[in-house]
Amino acid sequence: MNQKPFVLDLNDERAFQRLLDDKTQSCGMKAGRVYLNPGDSCGQHSTNQREELLVFLAGSGRALIEGSDAFDVSVGKIVYIPPRTLHNVENTGSEPLIYVYCVAPAGQ
Repeated sequence: MNQKPFVLDLNDERAFQRLLDDKTQSCGMKAGRVYLNPGDSCGQHSTNQREELLVFLAGSGRALIEGSDAFDVSVGKIVYIPPRTLHNVENTGSEPLIYVYCVAPAGQ
């Protein structure tokens, strides 16, 4: 493995930004910044064999996580999503909902 420390600036674009690649920049972790306009969602998907952490930077919305009540999310909130869990994030506010996700292989 040839992973090296690095620093990356968040850009000002109103779009998805990949932050960390699991094949060339890490030992299995992926990360990105998500930008959802009002009324948009990231789409329901599963963590499969990974666990995920969401860190909310702007806006407000709901995290819909299988087996749980919906969580209200906003600036300064984090959400943990266990392996093999269906989930979705919706922007229910009037401003963009911006968050960073970090996904890593779950331990045995």
